[in-house]
Amino acid sequence: MIARVIKPVSLQARRLYVEVMFQVMGRALQGISEVDEKIREETRVLPKGFLFEMMVMPAGPNLIVEHQGEGRLRFLGSSAPRKVDLSIQFKHIAHAFLVLSFQEKTATSFANDRMVVDGDLGTAIRMTRVLNRLEAFILPKLVASRAVKEYPADLGLPEKLISAAKIYLKVATTFIETARAS
Repeated sequence: MIARVIKPVSLQARRLYVEVMFQVMGRALQGISEVDEKIREETRVLPKGFLFEMMVMPAGPNLIVEHQGEGRLRFLGSSAPRKVDLSIQFKHIAHAFLVLSFQEKTATSFANDRMVVDGDLGTAIRMTRVLNRLEAFILPKLVASRAVKEYPADLGLPEKLISAAKIYLKVATTFIETARAS
C-alpha cells in the first residue's frame, strides 16, 4: 500500500525538479551567452531567430531558447512563438531526471536511447557542447566532471568563479524580472 503512495509522490517530485531545472537552464543559457565568448562563437553560426527546445515527451516540462544574433541567446520560457528548429526530447521524466540531476551524461543518455533529436543532428551536437560548457561553469568541478563528456582543460578556477558568479547573477535577475512582471 505504501508503495502506491510513494511512487506518485516520487514522480511528482521528479517532475517538479525537472521543471525547475529547465527554468534555471534556460536563464543560464541566456546568461552564459552574455558572459562567455566561446559560447557566442559556438552559437553565432545559428540563424537569427533559431528556436531550440529541450523537453520531456509527450507534453512534459520544457524550455525554449531563441538565438538573437551575434551568438546571444534569449530564454523564452516554455512556449514557442512558432515551430521550433531543434528539439531534444527525453522519452520519460525519469530519463530527464537522470541527466538534470547529473547522474548521467547527456551523451550516455542519448546512447542509451533515452532521448530523441528532432532537427539537424549537427546543430544538436553544437547545442550539447553549449550545455556542457554551461554545466562546466556553473557546477562544482566534481559534479561537472560527471555531467559532461569532457571537462574543459583550459577552464581555470578564477575564470570559472567569476563567470559562474556573473551567470548566477543573470539567472537571479531574470527570475526577479519574471516575478515582477506577473
